[in-house]
Amino acid sequence: MAVAVLFNARGEVLLSRRPGHLHQGGLWEFPGGKVEPGESVPEALRREIREELGVTVGAATPLIRVPHRYPDRAVLLDVWRVRDFEGEPRGCEGQPVEWVAVDALRARDFPAANLAIVRALELPPYYLITPEPHPARLDTFLRGLEASLEAGIRLVQLRARELDAALLPGLAAEARALCHRFGARLLLNAAPGLAERVGADGVHLRAAYLARRLQRPLDASRLVGVSCHTLGELQAAARLGADFAMLSPVRATASHPGAQPLGWARFAERVDAAALPVYALGGLHRQDLVQAVAHGAQGVAAIRGLWRGGRE
Repeated sequence: MAVAVLFNARGEVLLSRRPGHLHQGGLWEFPGGKVEPGESVPEALRREIREELGVTVGAATPLIRVPHRYPDRAVLLDVWRVRDFEGEPRGCEGQPVEWVAVDALRARDFPAANLAIVRALELPPYYLITPEPHPARLDTFLRGLEASLEAGIRLVQLRARELDAALLPGLAAEARALCHRFGARLLLNAAPGLAERVGADGVHLRAAYLARRLQRPLDASRLVGVSCHTLGELQAAARLGADFAMLSPVRATASHPGAQPLGWARFAERVDAAALPVYALGGLHRQDLVQAVAHGAQGVAAIRGLWRGGRE
């Protein structure tokens, strides 16, 4: 299925309601339709949107591919961002259409396969993992975080595995306040219960968590991210109900010199079979975003490549 997320000038996205007699009828969805034999996905996207909405799609960029199995069928949604189109969208087949703000999407009822699209739309292109904070230089650490937020970071993982447990709640509270001042969200790389107690916006889990749990550890008001290295772990993260995953290492890194890098081709193969947004991690920088997205990534995750403070 070729699927379009059309954006208007206000940053809202277009939804259409499925006719009641169809599979998943009555639910809202992102417009699109089946890729016909001999068609490329971009060709199908342009044809379907012209037929359904009466507009002509210009440039489009990949957002996410979502494999999903319903009880009676399997689908693969190939989803594209569309900001360039001509015409005023209307329901050419009698279907209701509506522009909706991204932060209001979760209030709508979607087919299950569309939920990963909503998650992808809510997430930014860069995911900062903080360097390990030094207990004697927490002020320096917070200045570095502020500089990173000023540079546009809107999703942060506070990673402080070596910090004294007594210092972590206070640091997390200050980091959360900084993030919220810039409209960013803070995830804690720690136990989910601790993330809740310190008021973090979510938790980032190690892959080992997937072997022990089958249930999402936090409710939908908070984000859940998971570090993954294999396709099996990506699929387990999706079953857990995680909002996103990181897949690494794409390239060789100084922090993990013995890890075999995936390279972009293997990264793309694994992400293509995953049913959730995936950040690329491992030796990457801001300038790698276009290449990461072209290989199926939600965006780029990094420590050194995104941190604007000095080394801690």
